[in-house]
Amino acid sequence: MTKLLSMNRRNFLQASAAGALAGAMPGLIASSAAAQTALTVGFIYVGPKDDYGYNQAHAEGAAVIKAMPGVTLVEEENVPETVDVQKTMESMINLDGATLLFPTSFGYFDPHMLAVAAKHPDIQFRHCGGLWQEGKNPANTGSYFGYIFQGQYLNGIAAGHATKSKKIGFVAAKPIPQVLQNINAFLLGARTVDPGITCQVIFTGEWSLAVKEAEATNALVDQGADVITCHVDSPKVVVETAAGRGAFVCGYHANQSPLAPEKYLTGAEWAWGNVYSDFVKKAQAGEKLGNFVRGGLKDGFVKMSALGPGVPAEGRKAFEATQADMMKGGFSVFKGPLKDNKGDTVVAADKSYAEDAIELESMNYLVEGVVGSTA
Repeated sequence: MTKLLSMNRRNFLQASAAGALAGAMPGLIASSAAAQTALTVGFIYVGPKDDYGYNQAHAEGAAVIKAMPGVTLVEEENVPETVDVQKTMESMINLDGATLLFPTSFGYFDPHMLAVAAKHPDIQFRHCGGLWQEGKNPANTGSYFGYIFQGQYLNGIAAGHATKSKKIGFVAAKPIPQVLQNINAFLLGARTVDPGITCQVIFTGEWSLAVKEAEATNALVDQGADVITCHVDSPKVVVETAAGRGAFVCGYHANQSPLAPEKYLTGAEWAWGNVYSDFVKKAQAGEKLGNFVRGGLKDGFVKMSALGPGVPAEGRKAFEATQADMMKGGFSVFKGPLKDNKGDTVVAADKSYAEDAIELESMNYLVEGVVGSTA
């Protein structure tokens, strides 16, 4: 009953507004061209918008489009990866009039986003990740993601110059390709400084589980790791726990430097504002939205936190030189000869992968020097 009343009230307000506009002076009617660009955009987050991590990065991007002319932004946070997200999407479409939706969490895609998209073929849905497949998924859906492993490679360079133990650590959620890319890139960056550096990885099994993240961080420090990074939804616990134990930290998703100003080396951050504003501009212009959108540092999808005081002068020089090379495009983080941590060759000596290589979308190995297992 509450929902019905709410919808009736909304219809009443819309009808009233239409009547008022019809009787308005010609100057207001002449503004119809501006109204054609009006767009309501919905953002859905699996956690809080101020989590110092995944959700905050998307919320910062949403804030950019909120300031764009003609855009109305609707948001809902703390929506679980269950049928609840379908209800949220339906509400944004039916009550708020959203015609472009960004369900940002990995688990929102299948079956939830796909189910709602099938009911609303005129609504555009774009999901963060690499799950969309041409010919299999609806044309009104798509995916976007960035080559943030480039940022983790730069994190590794900073870590390589800061570590004394030659042991660095990684707290990871799940062994999916995007996470494995980040783990591998972090160590490969560090090994440009010292080939003897190793990386211990611990998987928590969950995108957000503070207790396990704290336990994993403490375990890594106990085993000698003196620089820690992660790929979990909110790095806050990892950053604060590691810094509290005296270890240096490299951030992920968003800027965590306020949490550990003396121990924060740098961080791989998303620059979603650039990505979302491009989607919105296309939608307002009536242009086709991309179904499989990717980009890296040079494309403005990814950025780096400022270097902290723990990075020595030599490290700053190496970091900045590599970042400049990446900005030119075509930089190969993964190049042969490269073996996995089981001793098998995964990249031949004459082979290298640019950031957009399709092979990276299905990475299922940890490189030589990573102590841990994907199982």
